[in-house]
Amino acid sequence: MSQHFLKLIQRGLTAEVADAVDLDPSLVTWRDTQGVSALMWSIYSSQTTIRNFFLVQIANQGIPLDLFEAAAVGDPAEISAALEPAPGQLLQLDQPGPLQSYSPDGWTALHLAAAFGTPAAVQLLLKLGASVAAVSQNAQKNQPLHAALALGRDPVSVRLLLEAGADPNARQTAGYTALFSAAAANRRDLCELLLAHGATPSLTNDFGQTAATFARDRKHTDLADWLEILPS
Repeated sequence: MSQHFLKLIQRGLTAEVADAVDLDPSLVTWRDTQGVSALMWSIYSSQTTIRNFFLVQIANQGIPLDLFEAAAVGDPAEISAALEPAPGQLLQLDQPGPLQSYSPDGWTALHLAAAFGTPAAVQLLLKLGASVAAVSQNAQKNQPLHAALALGRDPVSVRLLLEAGADPNARQTAGYTALFSAAAANRRDLCELLLAHGATPSLTNDFGQTAATFARDRKHTDLADWLEILPS
């Protein structure tokens, strides 16, 4: 049932997901073998209706969101609740705090808020001490700014990360900087924001491409022309 349920989520089959949960309410808390929840899979799959269905079911069952779910949903109140220690829980001084911890698939809460959540969630996590320099523990090996540019592309979230000290020239796997994602999305506004905070347009990835050639390969000619005339 588990893999079948996951496929229903990924394909956006809302009625079928609802029927499955009606037959087995425990599916609301289902997690894959890695530990990624059904709610997170609905977010990763951009299935907003199913995400909202899960949130209603989770609330009806009185199930608290974990920190990573709360960050991806972008709800500051849920983030704050997830950070509250359980009654009787002792602080483990030899363990990283929750804001420095990683989800089962290798993201910090700030990565997830930047990629899928809201500026309010990003702002709260930064205020509480989340690191803009945290590197994901998965194949992407990226920082929250990369996640923001690759997925969320919210200018307010991007600005908050940059103002908190995110390095616009930090590289992820294969040498990509945040500027490559902005160029690939044909977002001059985000390119300008990155450049205003020190992004270097002449940097190349591991394949010798610049952000300008990356944009040109995707037929974003005007943006590519503009990036190419910028000073290095």
